Amino acid sequence: MTRFTPSSKILIVYKLLIKPILFCFDPETAHTIAFKALGVLKQIPWLARVVKSVYAIESPYLKRTLWGIEFPNPVGLAAGFDKNAWCVEGFDAMGFGFIEIGTLTPKPQPGNDKPRLFRLPEDEAIINRMGFNNAGVEDAVKRLKERQPGIIVGGNIGKNKNTPNEDSLCDYILCFHALKDVVDYFVVNVSSPNTPGLRALQEKEPLSHLLKSLNQLNNESVSRKPILLKIAPDLTVEQLDDIVEIVQSSGIDGVIATNTTISREGLKTAAESVAQMGAGGLSGKPVKDRSTEVIRYIHAKSGGLIPIIGVGGIHSAEDAYEKLKAGASLVQIYTGFIYEGPALVKRINSYLAKHPL
Repeated sequence: MTRFTPSSKILIVYKLLIKPILFCFDPETAHTIAFKALGVLKQIPWLARVVKSVYAIESPYLKRTLWGIEFPNPVGLAAGFDKNAWCVEGFDAMGFGFIEIGTLTPKPQPGNDKPRLFRLPEDEAIINRMGFNNAGVEDAVKRLKERQPGIIVGGNIGKNKNTPNEDSLCDYILCFHALKDVVDYFVVNVSSPNTPGLRALQEKEPLSHLLKSLNQLNNESVSRKPILLKIAPDLTVEQLDDIVEIVQSSGIDGVIATNTTISREGLKTAAESVAQMGAGGLSGKPVKDRSTEVIRYIHAKSGGLIPIIGVGGIHSAEDAYEKLKAGASLVQIYTGFIYEGPALVKRINSYLAKHPL
């Protein structure tokens, strides 16, 4: 007789019942439904505790201390899922070690026109061109001030679409000042492909100026917060070398590797269907290997001195383990969470507790 663990039972229920229902709706509608369900956990604290008792794994082998922050486990929720900090309590109950909100901009903005989010089930991937849709940084601050203690939150910040690149530093500074007392670390996002011209800020001169300016402000703060840079998987070796040099010379604290890709190579989904979806960043399984390559390269090039959060194509415990072995200190999931369900967090942590690095 086959015996199913609680985690495998949750996976079966998600894949056979919940996921097919959610996938009947367009991706943004499904996202809204999921958020409403998670919102219940914020309103009913005892239910959140029950859910956490099912999903959370506690083990000394999972704990990580990085930048003076004690992470209960190394598995985080990547930015983009909870842009406005609506459900940090819900995601904490799902067993995440930390939650990254955003990308937040100084002013509210609707993002790009719909449709702008597409599933590629054959590839277990997603294409999005959301365009930093968010309610503005001050809106998120209100909720973050009310969050339950002990939930580690990162603030992913960007510039408004209408802000020229030459004025972008002002947007990042505004977000930094607004969030500095309510987040545990910052992520500078210059790598999204969905805001026109944003990736130009990854070039050596503008990126160096941006990071040095932010880090100077950070060092002058009463309580300094770690600053990380989120990079694209599409960078050349020469650009990655520049990234390593800039991170080290600017004094920021680490890198998130990687964001979504603009590449469409090697997809199982028909090229015609992909073309109809149009522009946007591709995430999920097709990004897995490239993301790991970037992690491994930065880790080696920096001599292991640059802390890395690995993200991109993590759909299993083995995928997460591979990122950590490549040099990541922590990992994040997004698309894998959509395709595999909330049991993925538990599966990863259970595996890592039994296979400590």
